[in-house]
Amino acid sequence: MTKPSICVFCGSRPGLREDYVAAARETGALIARNGWRLVFGAGDVGIMGEVAASALADGAATLGVIPVHLLGRERAPRDMAHTVVTEDMHERKKVMFMNSDAIVVLPGGAGSLDEFFEVLTWAQIGLHRKPILLVNVSGYWQPLIRLLDHVIAEGFAAPSLRDLFQAVPDVAALEAALTDALPR
Repeated sequence: MTKPSICVFCGSRPGLREDYVAAARETGALIARNGWRLVFGAGDVGIMGEVAASALADGAATLGVIPVHLLGRERAPRDMAHTVVTEDMHERKKVMFMNSDAIVVLPGGAGSLDEFFEVLTWAQIGLHRKPILLVNVSGYWQPLIRLLDHVIAEGFAAPSLRDLFQAVPDVAALEAALTDALPR
C-alpha cells in the first residue's frame, strides 16, 4: 500500500503572527516524519513555502500543483520534477484533491477559503469522504467556525455539515487526527 498523501491548503503570505509560520514548518515536518507525501500549491512563498521547505528538508515526497499564470508571480517551485502545471485555479484544486487522501487547511486568505469551501461542498453532496482538518492556529479559524454554525442555525445547512470537517487547535492535534483517520 502506498503511503497517504496530505493536501495542504494555506496562505501564500506569511500572515502577521509567527505562530502561523511555526505551524506551517511543523506541518511539513510531521508529514515527513510519518512518511506521507505533501500535495501543495507549488509556490515558494508565504506559509505554503514554509510547509514545503520543511517537508523537503525532512525528506518528504512532494507534489506541487501550480497554474500556469502563477509561474511568473510566485518563485519557481523547488522540485519541478514533481510539479504539475495546470491551466487554471479550478484545475489546480481538482488535481490537488484527486492526489490526496486528506485535506489540511492552515491559515490563509481568500484562496484558502475557496479551497476549503469547495472540498467541504463536495463532501456535503457526497462526492468524497476524505478527512478535512482546519488547523485553528491561535484561534485563526474561529470566525469561520462561528459562521458555519450560524449557517446551520439559520437553516441553510443541516447540522451534519459540522461532521464533515474537524477543527484542531495545533499541529500536535493535527498529527493525532490524521493518524486516526488515515489507513496504516
